Amino acid sequence: MTFIFQLTLFALIAVSFLLVVGVPVAFASTDGWTQNKGTVFSGVGLWFFLVFAVGVLNSFVV
Repeated sequence: MTFIFQLTLFALIAVSFLLVVGVPVAFASTDGWTQNKGTVFSGVGLWFFLVFAVGVLNSFVV
């Protein structure tokens, strides 16, 4: 169970880093927001899922 928790936490950190870099790039490019809106929303949805998954898995690890 600890290994699954660690993988989920690593995925959360990786997605957070990608969103920190990707969202400003999508807003800064001239036509980037309209082209990348779906990708940004999918990333945000994945981020919320991973936050809740880490919270649930944390209760099993501790």
